[in-house]
Amino acid sequence: MGEKVNNKSSITSVAEKELDLLSRHLNVLKNVQEHGPIGIIKLSQMTGQPQHMIRYSLRTLEKDGLITPSRNGAVITDRIHEVLGTLESTLDEFSTTVQDLKKKLK
Repeated sequence: MGEKVNNKSSITSVAEKELDLLSRHLNVLKNVQEHGPIGIIKLSQMTGQPQHMIRYSLRTLEKDGLITPSRNGAVITDRIHEVLGTLESTLDEFSTTVQDLKKKLK
């Protein structure tokens, strides 16, 4: 008793993990955009995410050229507008794919 039954399928677990990661990266990016320069500790407090996860997101965002470290913390780069536009169209494509998959279940 008291055990939570997990009815989720393993075939969706990878996609769920990747969406969670994308969501965290975007949350960190938006916080850097709105509050930068900003450091790991402050980002952790603002997002409720542990510092090691924030550090990973910052590394990923820096590798993609979206943020850069500064003396006072992370700041966004000029690439953000280009990437956010691409990301929005990619999410639209994901949404279409998800709708198509749902139709196939019926």
